[in-house]
Amino acid sequence: MRDTVNPAAGPDYDIGKLSIVKPRHYGRWLAAAAIIVILLFIVKAFADGQIAWKVVGQFFTAPAILTGLLNTVIMTACAMLLGITLGVLFAVMVMSPNPVLKGVAVLYIWFFRGTPLILQLLLWFNLALVFPRIGIPDVFSIRTVELITPFVATLLGLGINQGAYTAEVVRSGILSVDSGQTEAASSIGMTRLTALRRIVMPQAMRVIIPPVGNEVISMVKLTSIASVIQYSEILRNAQTIYYANNYVIEMLFVAAIWYLAVVTVLSIGQHFLERYFGKGQRKAVQTERTGALA
Repeated sequence: MRDTVNPAAGPDYDIGKLSIVKPRHYGRWLAAAAIIVILLFIVKAFADGQIAWKVVGQFFTAPAILTGLLNTVIMTACAMLLGITLGVLFAVMVMSPNPVLKGVAVLYIWFFRGTPLILQLLLWFNLALVFPRIGIPDVFSIRTVELITPFVATLLGLGINQGAYTAEVVRSGILSVDSGQTEAASSIGMTRLTALRRIVMPQAMRVIIPPVGNEVISMVKLTSIASVIQYSEILRNAQTIYYANNYVIEMLFVAAIWYLAVVTVLSIGQHFLERYFGKGQRKAVQTERTGALA
């Protein structure tokens, strides 16, 4: 604050005559100006660039692109379903007192978190080199090359890899619930699995949902890696088109817009899902504040 009276007059001067001076944030203004300049430069670059925007609009709803979009959404849903199922299973196993179950779960998480996803996809796609046929000898068997299609290889690669990460998310969610909840459930005769299903997991969901929601959004983009094993998702089909018409950047823009559209819809859904599972926590906080004010 700036003093409007003479400070030398002593401590008895009128405080009410002091004026408030707002702080000047020069760094913020400089940063904002720099960002605006960079954005204008990017917009100008796109405006001056040789981009056939009509081609973007023409192929935005092309049958091949829409087919790729559908395949991307289907693969995201299937891979996340498999990943969440495996994640819950191995999270329970890694917290099990049984050393065999715990060891298997730790090994699973270690391997699939420690190797690149693209490597795992290639391993599944080339599984026929190790196991020419899959089945029960003299009962039923099928050639692996016929079973492990690009769709199956992508599902196994993305889903099993996701399960390793989801297992850690679920484990952290379970650990966030007070151990007294489990002890109370055990005291009234509930088994460990029943207590987990009816007591622990519903409370852990508010911790599990946000990171799993982020993983769903990431999965939409991770499906693009499956183009290396010929799975027909958006990017793969966009590449097929620009190999034929040479409109490379235009087709990449088409794919980018569709990815952004799907991610936006999923982000909105995640927001409402988090609000739903966070209702109990918000009510508890509101009750505590009401009690403190009383």
